[in-house]
Amino acid sequence: MKKTIGGNSPSRRRRAFLGEIARLAGAGVVAGWTPIYQIPAHAQPSGSTPPHFPASIPLYKQAFQNWSGEIVVADLWTAAPATPAEVVTIVNWAAANGYRVRPRGYMHNWSPLTVAAQDANVRAILVDTTKHLTSVSIDVSTKPARVIAQAGVSMETLLATLEQQGLGMTAVPAPGDITLGGALAIGAHGTALPASGETRPAGHTYGSLSNSVVSLTAAVLDASSGRYALRTFARTDPDIGPFLTHLGRAFIVEATLQVGANQRLQCESFVDIASAELFAPAGSPGRTVESFLQRSGRIEAIWFPFTDKPWLKVWTVQPNLPSGALVVDQPYNYPFSDSISKDLSDLVTRILLNGEIQLAPLFGNAQYAITYLGLTNIFKPLKNLWGWSRSVLQYIRPTTLRVTANGYAVLANRANVQRAINEFVEFYQQRVAAYRQADSYPMNGPIEIRVTGVDSPDDIGPGATAPSLSAIRPRPDHPDWNAAIWFDILTLPGTPDANRFYREIERWMLSNYSGNYATVRPEWSKGWGYTDAAAWSDDTMIGTTIPDLFRQGLSPADNWDAALRTLDRYDPQRVFSSPLLDRLAR
Repeated sequence: MKKTIGGNSPSRRRRAFLGEIARLAGAGVVAGWTPIYQIPAHAQPSGSTPPHFPASIPLYKQAFQNWSGEIVVADLWTAAPATPAEVVTIVNWAAANGYRVRPRGYMHNWSPLTVAAQDANVRAILVDTTKHLTSVSIDVSTKPARVIAQAGVSMETLLATLEQQGLGMTAVPAPGDITLGGALAIGAHGTALPASGETRPAGHTYGSLSNSVVSLTAAVLDASSGRYALRTFARTDPDIGPFLTHLGRAFIVEATLQVGANQRLQCESFVDIASAELFAPAGSPGRTVESFLQRSGRIEAIWFPFTDKPWLKVWTVQPNLPSGALVVDQPYNYPFSDSISKDLSDLVTRILLNGEIQLAPLFGNAQYAITYLGLTNIFKPLKNLWGWSRSVLQYIRPTTLRVTANGYAVLANRANVQRAINEFVEFYQQRVAAYRQADSYPMNGPIEIRVTGVDSPDDIGPGATAPSLSAIRPRPDHPDWNAAIWFDILTLPGTPDANRFYREIERWMLSNYSGNYATVRPEWSKGWGYTDAAAWSDDTMIGTTIPDLFRQGLSPADNWDAALRTLDRYDPQRVFSSPLLDRLAR
């Protein structure tokens, strides 16, 4: 006898699913992506232009679409300031006219921190930082070296510029199409811990990108004049803490980051290790995550659903060319993942448009097969790559399959990483089996697991301030929590029962990773705060649970509430806010 998950019948769930897919298809999410088009301000009907907007700054309507396509708004007023001073002009206009200002980058984000699906008629101006606010300069006179970059520069351009000067970073996000400003807003991360015997090189950090910041410049209210102005905060200024990972409650125009000598990395891919071995209980022999962390310190596991062998990537610092390695000098070296093959496209169509959700196991195996064949291609095998850091760390193009995702960081002791991963995998498998018994397949995308250090301000220098709202800010009462395990579960947008499944995962994680063992915090850019119907919707999670996670173990002078007070002091009119932030950061 089949069990039932939730209160809806399979037929009702299927009808709701098809309705959601029709909406996504209309937005271009299923059958290709809509262009992010522009409509000049002068082409709008008379009276529709925001009043008294500075005439010298281009203003137009533009579509907004987030990474998964679940947030699509056709016409949002957008400006493209040429300088930081013009950003300030826009902000002061907004404050005087009852508008809000929201930075816009490459929209590689899931959570509605910037724009919500219902934002078509809000009094807000998007500020596109990618057109002009993209300058990068490098100062090698300091030790360590520093890079000064405006908020709209892409991470791809930033890292390429660093590489030209022999500089780099230890851990960076895999996509290149994200802005520096966006990455800092949500505490973007890569994957890296020190391997056994490894010493942190000068200028590097094993934490998030926010932990590399030496100083930043933001548009804030100047109390003496009553107007917004640019202000630079040093890393030793206690007020900088909330700005380092601000969730969208601030507008950063420029940041100075500490960087170190570039490193050559070997990236090995494994597709022959059983999940039972890789994710085995702590202390198990064999090729476990822990064994690779000890050896190399840098891993990423992508485990496609209903398969038994994950795609494991292991990065190792290797100054010299390893035997058999393919030399690469540019990023994006996995063409099989850059776009959707016809076979995969056909399965997506059947799952999404026909509602054949039971094809999830076949879909998972197809993803694994494409990955396996792409990596082991006899003409150009890609299992063993070697090059400068960005060439092997950046590998996600905008053309890859777009999915929705939840995301969390578990802070724990380095010695408990394998345990934390094993517990997560065991619970995940249990729930997948239970849903499958009920003819439900909520997860048709992979689990992704990465491991980093925490945002230790000591990496920057004496007196440095911790990123107040970073998911991996250290807990002073638990200095032993020196590692962060990042968990994401991906699925196609609109898949039936997905939000219910995500909610169960979230509740279990909060219960399991607790006490003196570990804690868990949301990955701001992904999905969290689930009800059975939607992400970012659970009032208790948003209003109580998450704030408490940033109060526990922290001084009242440097916790969640203190961070919000600082942000409110520099933006009392909440010019930099959104509906979600009004609920979360209130």
